[in-house]
Amino acid sequence: MASSVARALDRIKEDLEPHLPAAMIESACRDVGHVWRRRKLGPVETIHLFVLQILHLNTAIRHLRHLAGVPVNAAAYCEARMRLPLAALQELLRKSSASLRDALGGECGGGGGGGDLTRWRGHRAFLVDGTGTAVPDTPQLRKVFKRPTGRLKGPGLPVPKVLGLFDAMTGLIVEAMAFCLFVHEASKVWLLHPLLAAGDLLVGDRGFCSYAHLALLSGRGVLGLFRINQQSQIVSFRYRRKHYDHRGGGKRLKAQRGRPRSRWVRRLGKHDQVVRWVKPRAKEGPKWMTREQFAALPDELEVREIRYRVNEKGRRTREVTIVTTLLDPALYPKASIAELYGIRWRAETHLRELKTTLGMERLKCQTEAGVRKELAAYCLAYNLVRAVMVRAAARQGVTPDRISFTDALRWLLSAAAPGEEMPVLVINPKRPGRWHPRVLKHTSRTFPKMTRERHKYRLPTKVKKPAA
Repeated sequence: MASSVARALDRIKEDLEPHLPAAMIESACRDVGHVWRRRKLGPVETIHLFVLQILHLNTAIRHLRHLAGVPVNAAAYCEARMRLPLAALQELLRKSSASLRDALGGECGGGGGGGDLTRWRGHRAFLVDGTGTAVPDTPQLRKVFKRPTGRLKGPGLPVPKVLGLFDAMTGLIVEAMAFCLFVHEASKVWLLHPLLAAGDLLVGDRGFCSYAHLALLSGRGVLGLFRINQQSQIVSFRYRRKHYDHRGGGKRLKAQRGRPRSRWVRRLGKHDQVVRWVKPRAKEGPKWMTREQFAALPDELEVREIRYRVNEKGRRTREVTIVTTLLDPALYPKASIAELYGIRWRAETHLRELKTTLGMERLKCQTEAGVRKELAAYCLAYNLVRAVMVRAAARQGVTPDRISFTDALRWLLSAAAPGEEMPVLVINPKRPGRWHPRVLKHTSRTFPKMTRERHKYRLPTKVKKPAA
């Protein structure tokens, strides 16, 4: 058994080598000033074992000696992980995802518009979305990531908020960052902007839709596509409609209630128009920007507003209104933009694969640096599985999102010899219109919930003396 799993480890190392070679690992460590001596658990060996541990659903460290087929001392492995610089792991994630995307350029299917199938109409498209995970209840993690409020009285686990940037076509994760639970993703998304180049396209839900975010992207030459939050943004498709003008006061402002603040420019079609968004007043600007940063934004921004209906059974949303800086209706038809925004849901699937299939719902490290390293290792392992899915999709003539993530993971961990040809992987069937309620059939265990610290349950209970 140990020899067969050792072959699996050899093949995993072989698969890691193209996009995560030893030279790249050592170079990243040197770039951040990390110095190490030659030992059994150097940076390369430690990262390979780290990825192997994550691929086996973040198994126990003592399990690694059975998986690798070689004696791995748990204490030595923990110290080796602690020696790994966080910055080096994060740099490895960015470089490996870029090299993988380039290597898979001719193999990946899907997308639109011909040419390089890793792009959408000539643009590199990225998805951004956030989620949460749980970490051990230590004083340091409790202080950094905070515990959720509004729950039963008593202790709970800290919940870091995780923000991920995914390649829209291949599903590879480019970056993932963790921060405090009570910080909104929109206040941290600008940290991902340096990873985007001019001409790239960022797609997100309404949590990332704001004038400030679109203006920052436009300043970098990056295109944006986001759903509009109609609770805070009024959108009207009336021809040559009037807009809200905050100048003046009294009756004049009261008569303008219900008008959109954007200026109408031209009509492109039914529920398709170009408008100019007006920069909000300084007091209405986002709290995560300084007054100087907000003042540097342009006074107006020309964008395109589109509304379309979703007629699929089981969809909660029937009408979607989006805003984008893809202004040319000939290059970017309304139907293609609506289809692209539909791809945004893949980010939810990617996060489910990370959390449910790979087991990232609950991390194990008890320090802030350890949690961030563990998150980076999850992303490296996830990209390895996605690379297998993309190659299988090219061989089987389907898009990568149709290949089963679980089946690709199972093959990667199988006892096949290094270099062995990949078998035909499971293709998830398309089931349009399928709908099921989100309820559980299996009844969960009915143990009482913990409402106080664990040690208090061990205190001796006072026995009442019988009445005289």
